Amino acid sequence: MFKAKDAKKEELIGSKIEVIDADNKTLVGIKGKIIDETKNMLILDNGKKLIKTQVIIKIDGIILNGKKLASKPEDRIKK
Repeated sequence: MFKAKDAKKEELIGSKIEVIDADNKTLVGIKGKIIDETKNMLILDNGKKLIKTQVIIKIDGIILNGKKLASKPEDRIKK
């Protein structure tokens, strides 16, 4: 379970997410499970690829701005 204080440090792979806002409004409402993560992308189990800097997502009731997640997963967790 995510903690609001440390959410950006949490492992994202395996988390179920929902896009609640995006630069591209056609992405709003997309739900899925994160199966992979790169520096700039979240890859979902439904085949969708989300650019981190362009989305705001909800994980376990916590809202995260993708811009705060835009770094290599291993580097983000260390910070």
